[in-house]
Amino acid sequence: MEQESDSTWQFWKRRRHLVAFLAFFGFFNVYALRVNLSVAIVAMTSPYNVSTGNNTFEQVRDFDWDSKTQGLVLSSFFYGYISTQILGGWLGTRYGGARVYGIGIFTTALLTIITPQIANTSLYLLVALRVIEGIFEGVTYPSMHAVWSAWAPISERSRMTSFAFSGSYLGTVVALPVSGIVAKHFGWPSIFYITGIVGLIWCTIWWIVVKDTPESDPHISSEELKFLKEHIGPTNAKIEHPWTQFFKSMPVWAIVMAHFCENWGFYTLLTQLPTFMKDALNYDLQKAGFLSSAPYLVMTIIMQFAGHLSDWLCNKEILSRTNVRKLFNCGAFIAQTVFMMLAAYLLTPVGVVTCLVFAVGLGAFAWPAFSVNHLDIAPQHAGVLMGFSNTFATIPGIISPLLSGFIVTNKSADEWKIVFYISSTIYLIGALFYGMFASAEKQHWAIEKEPKMEHVYTNTALDVEKI
Repeated sequence: MEQESDSTWQFWKRRRHLVAFLAFFGFFNVYALRVNLSVAIVAMTSPYNVSTGNNTFEQVRDFDWDSKTQGLVLSSFFYGYISTQILGGWLGTRYGGARVYGIGIFTTALLTIITPQIANTSLYLLVALRVIEGIFEGVTYPSMHAVWSAWAPISERSRMTSFAFSGSYLGTVVALPVSGIVAKHFGWPSIFYITGIVGLIWCTIWWIVVKDTPESDPHISSEELKFLKEHIGPTNAKIEHPWTQFFKSMPVWAIVMAHFCENWGFYTLLTQLPTFMKDALNYDLQKAGFLSSAPYLVMTIIMQFAGHLSDWLCNKEILSRTNVRKLFNCGAFIAQTVFMMLAAYLLTPVGVVTCLVFAVGLGAFAWPAFSVNHLDIAPQHAGVLMGFSNTFATIPGIISPLLSGFIVTNKSADEWKIVFYISSTIYLIGALFYGMFASAEKQHWAIEKEPKMEHVYTNTALDVEKI
């Protein structure tokens, strides 16, 4: 049994590792399907020359959308995304996390393929389509926590979740430049066709290979099944969620705060970094694709190390699980506070990106902390709790760009400093709150009660008991 728990990372030998491996590419597809429009909309609204005969050309655009219309199209996804977070966790717990996760990505991929036709038909239909895509993608993260509650033993919890979630950052790094290349050589509709088809291929593999629980997997070895039963316990489909206790629990709110603060910084950089470099430094970041993607590539790599280190510290009992979670999350947030402030004062593109690489890269240590914390405090409710925290964590994706636009009116370096100061302050608040209230101990309201023995007949010679 010890040999099973200490097995190396070889996904082809352990079914739970295969689940994590396929989940990695699932989140890769989640973000590829999410950001494809960010690149496509540039080509959709850019002018190009069309021959009118007699060696004359006319400039035309496929879509004559102003900046407000483009903003509506791009933001519409999040309005659907924020609406199904808690529902996704509940559905995953109730009907199976792997099934809900697969359906969410399958539907999004299918809708992605028909996006060009819808865009050419009606702007309002395109906005509605993106809202629906957000609705189905909204179930992915919460339902995946329902998968972890059945497949991830506590000794491997951080590394499995960190590995899978890092697929989203790699998806961002790959999808943005590749979508640009595809649009240039094959036209913007090809972006949606390719990302949609790749998503459907992944869904087929996921649906065939991954099951909701180890007990329902016909290919799992008896050794691994026994190991998971001993370290996780049997799965129970009939779970009643103590909703009132969720709202009363400070460890739950510590997760919510950490998730919100981490996403604030992430969405600020993701949406504002190119504009900041152009406005404050007069630097065209599009000419340096590596610099723009470097922070997220570094984060993808560091998350692997951070997840393994977190599990190692817990398994060797060098620190308590609660202290490991606090050390990783608070240490990451404090580092991000410092480097975000430094980025506001540097005047060279390389210097700024270097600071942001450190900020985002060290932020990778926060993910094996707060993103796993739901499973620590209430494993059977982890899907719903992930949906609860991700609901709040989606708000920065809507507010941060709007706030930055309100602050940066003259495109000056001093205005951009305020944007970075706000992000730094939010990180610091998140570190303090999480350090004070976080816990990795199973909460009292998450402890399953043993069935009571009720005496229905009493006799000195015979006792009849009813469970």
